[in-house]
Amino acid sequence: MSDPSFGEKGGEPPPTGLTSRLKEFRSAGKGFWANVTDTDWRDWRWQLKHRITSLEQLQKFLPTLTPEEHAGTLLANTKLAMAITPCFFNLIDASDENCPIRRQVIPRIEETGTAPWEMSDPCGEDSHSPVPGLVHRYPDRVLFLVTDRCASYCRYCTRSRLVSNATGYDFHPEFESQIDYIRKTPVIRDVLLSGGDPLLLSDAKLEYLLTQLRAIPHVEFLRIGSRIPIFLPQRITPELCAILKRFHPLFISIHSNHPRELTSEVREALGRLADAGIPLGNQSVLLRHVNDNSEVMKAHIQKLLMCRVRPYYLYQCDLITGSAHLRSSVRKGLEIMDSLRGHTSGYAVPQYVIDAPGGGGKVPINPEYVLSHNRDRVVFRNFEGKVFEYPEGADEIPLVREAATRFAEPQLV
Repeated sequence: MSDPSFGEKGGEPPPTGLTSRLKEFRSAGKGFWANVTDTDWRDWRWQLKHRITSLEQLQKFLPTLTPEEHAGTLLANTKLAMAITPCFFNLIDASDENCPIRRQVIPRIEETGTAPWEMSDPCGEDSHSPVPGLVHRYPDRVLFLVTDRCASYCRYCTRSRLVSNATGYDFHPEFESQIDYIRKTPVIRDVLLSGGDPLLLSDAKLEYLLTQLRAIPHVEFLRIGSRIPIFLPQRITPELCAILKRFHPLFISIHSNHPRELTSEVREALGRLADAGIPLGNQSVLLRHVNDNSEVMKAHIQKLLMCRVRPYYLYQCDLITGSAHLRSSVRKGLEIMDSLRGHTSGYAVPQYVIDAPGGGGKVPINPEYVLSHNRDRVVFRNFEGKVFEYPEGADEIPLVREAATRFAEPQLV
């Protein structure tokens, strides 16, 4: 018997076969590393040591390299180093040139081109840096850069000028100066550790930094931005979780772009963080031929909730040098957002934002729901396109106060 909430009543259609497949949790497996012991494979240090970092390794494991990928990999270390963990590499479909995992981590020759509007520092971080390694763009919070290293390198990285040091940026964090600035700036209540990837630091170094920051009275809130749970789930050890648990309120923003990235190993790693009481959010980047598809995006955000992660931001790809081939249009982003609102749980819908070029900060970009608005009414549409009217209140008239006065009991003389 058919569900009456579907069909002409405008409810969400049942999931397609593609959606169901995308939402399945599968192990990344050992793949080319089948002979490695389970102990080594589960060791995050082993994973780091055996990353794919050269053209020779890439050709060995991926003989179907395209000419664009071959040329891009030869030149990769002049812009942004290549590094792919074995567990993430196993998610690549060797038969698909446009595999969404492949496009994110394998260099292409298009990276060497620069569109007129692209920049090396599209978010204007360097111009908002009061001390090296600290970005103070918003009034009450700072970005604390702790390292220039990542487990794997995303080809659209907004900090490719800094990350991996391929361009000679020569980034060296100065922890004491960074912490001292925070200590002397009482308006700062929120500190976001980023980089590079903070979870690549040793347990001891991470514990030291969190201890120092938590000791500052006006710092209320700590955050970590990390792709480690996706690229290197083995790093999320019980020992690490026990350390992080001591510094609440502490939130972690992960970075996943496609449902295939959410493997059973990733779900287990995220579960360990959630069990330690750490709220988890996800930040995705809208990428061409990766996730610029309504069905893929819906499967991804629903699968994130199954991993106890709330979709937080969907970023329009920053205008980083050499990223034009990965940049989808804002028009496409709005189309996708329109396909999500009302068609899936509100918890699953991220905020679509553009990080304003040059340092203007994150600006929400939403489909047009308000059709007209005057002093008397608001006319708007819902997710089905139906039009509704809502009476507008008069802000200058304190209706509640007048009513309270009118109906107050008389005072006895």
